Formats: sequence, C-alpha cells, structure tokens
Amino acid sequence: MITHPDDPSLRLIEVADLDAPSPPPEVLAHGDALRAVVDWAGTYLCRPHPELGRNGPVCPYAQGSLGRNRFYLAVPRAGETVEDVVAAVEPYRAWFTRLAPLDGPEAVFTTILLLLPGLGDRLALVDGAQNALKDAFVEEGLMIGEFHDGPPDKPGLWNPSLRPLAGPVPLLAIRHMVATDLPFLWGDPAHRRAYLTRFEGRVPAHLREIVMETLMEGVE
Repeated sequence: MITHPDDPSLRLIEVADLDAPSPPPEVLAHGDALRAVVDWAGTYLCRPHPELGRNGPVCPYAQGSLGRNRFYLAVPRAGETVEDVVAAVEPYRAWFTRLAPLDGPEAVFTTILLLLPGLGDRLALVDGAQNALKDAFVEEGLMIGEFHDGPPDKPGLWNPSLRPLAGPVPLLAIRHMVATDLPFLWGDPAHRRAYLTRFEGRVPAHLREIVMETLMEGVE
C-alpha cells in the first residue's frame, strides 16, 4: 500500500496487498472487484486476442507493469455524477507524475487503475468522466482510458468489429502517453499538438503516413 505524501486519504493498492496477512481496509471492502481486475489484467491484457488484428498481447505494457510491481489500484469515492467522478480522479493525475517521472526507467510500465464498482447501469458516468478528463491528461503527456462491461463503444485499431475496452469492473486507467498512441489523439488538434510536442521526430514508421496525410491536407 502506498499513501500519498501530502494527502493520507489517497492510497494506492499494490497487487501484493490482495494476499497480505492483514489486508488494508480497501482490500477488505472491495476485494472481489480488485481481484477481478488483477485476474483480467493477467488473462486479457497480457495475452494475445484472436480478434485483435495484430500479434502480441492486448496491452504491450501490462505484463511489464505487473512484473515490476508498478500496477497500482485504487477505489475512489466517485459520487453520483460525471462531475463527482472527475473530482475523485483528478488528484491522481498529479500523483501519477510524481510516482512515474517521464524520464524514469519505469515510466512506461507504471499505471494506476481507478475502480468504480457498484455503478450498475450508470456506465455513462465512466465514459463521460474520461471524455471530460482527457484534455488535461493529454496536455501533460498522459493517457486516461475507460474500461467497463458495456463495453465502451470504441473500436479496435486493427479490427473495427472488436470492442477492446471491455473489463469486468468499471474503471479509469492512467498511464504515460507513448508513441504508438497517435491514432487515439490525431483527430483532435490540441491532442495532436501535445503528441507532436512529445514525439516529433520519433513517430513510429507505420504511423508516419497519418502525419504526412494531415500535413498535405494543410497545404492544399
């Protein structure tokens, strides 16, 4: 368990806490949801998927995150509205940059998963909060993604029929932006600028066509 250095009400659960002899109160209160997410990470995120449309695991960094003990979980008090969820998630944005400075060796393997169990059919709160938070996160070079059993209506990059953001518990995941995130960001001018500020000159070869097409459109 990791406690925020300035706000003891903010705590992050480590995977080892789930099997600790004296589990933290958060684990006692939400153990089923936490275990479901950790199991899902191991059996879904860390493995190939026959409908993904590419080789490799669903998430290229999940196994490294688990193996390096950089896979953190929390169950914030989310409230009843999108604004409540946004307010509950916001403190973790600044904390994440302290836990995983961009120039640190563990940066790309660090993730915080913020579980929102008990929403029932109010999954629109997760989608709405992700949409409301994304601009501020991207501006800081971070990504925030939504997962739930809806699942979110966002197609896979390589297979438009797949909905890859399906998860057993509603949650929002925080991680650093990586160069292969370009397709998730290119459609929004502000997100595009944030991406190029960070990765200009380091765009993966298979994604450079997207950049060139946009540049050519600007010339026409």
